[in-house]
Amino acid sequence: MDQSLLVFTTVAEQKNFTRAAELLHMTQPAVSNYIQTLEKNMGIKLLERTNKYVRLTKAGEIVFHHAKDILGLYTRMERLIDDLKHTASGPLSIGASYTFGEYILPHKIASLLKSYPLLNPIITIKNSNEIIDLIKKHEVDVGIIEGEANNENIKVIPFSLDELSITVPSNHHLAEQKEIDPLLLNLETWLVREEGSGTREMQEKGFKQLGFSPKKYMTFGSTQVIKESIEAGLGISILSHASIKNELELGKVKLLDINGFPISRNFSLITPRVEFYTKAIEIFIESLVIE
Repeated sequence: MDQSLLVFTTVAEQKNFTRAAELLHMTQPAVSNYIQTLEKNMGIKLLERTNKYVRLTKAGEIVFHHAKDILGLYTRMERLIDDLKHTASGPLSIGASYTFGEYILPHKIASLLKSYPLLNPIITIKNSNEIIDLIKKHEVDVGIIEGEANNENIKVIPFSLDELSITVPSNHHLAEQKEIDPLLLNLETWLVREEGSGTREMQEKGFKQLGFSPKKYMTFGSTQVIKESIEAGLGISILSHASIKNELELGKVKLLDINGFPISRNFSLITPRVEFYTKAIEIFIESLVIE
């Protein structure tokens, strides 16, 4: 590994030579020497530094961006080589959308660790668009999203079907009715996810199917809060069956019987388009795709 790139990126991230030296277990003069050598080799100043601040120059921003990629690739190469010598172990960085990450992934990880106890899963839960961005930036090894990803640099593998239904409090006046007129639902307060969420995308699809856009709605950043709000009587929503399994069994919420529902989508596994995966990633993919 190019030690000067590691030192440079650490200084840039910490914005301080002393803190970078502490993290790297080096002396401050050694850190300064690495930076000076890198700037000499590049033939341009990379950092502006005074007694008050350390910040990247324009050239420094370019080098920092590519240095992160280079260091990431080097680390990944080391892990691939290590895989050839050992069983699956070490960190496995997984990014997952809220529905899958909060309600399905924990059970998948528990099952995986029974067979591969040396793995160290590192989980990031965000909405689908944010997970796609993390994959594009190589900040997670593998992602799970709701729906598809349209990017030539990302490999997409649909692996499981998810169904969503109109979910209401158990005491809702329409809960036991058959052949519900969709226009009656336009009078309700709808609880929706934020823009960029895979669930929000499906909620919009559901509204189109119902033939209206809600006049009254509230936006939430997580499905858990929407579920609690439904139980509290704040409104109704379109939610994944996976996210309301416990609430349905306990009778806290009910699904409306309405034509065209449930609607369905895929959970999709996404990875960068690379030639090789680490053994940990391969095992995780197999655990999802091959069941």
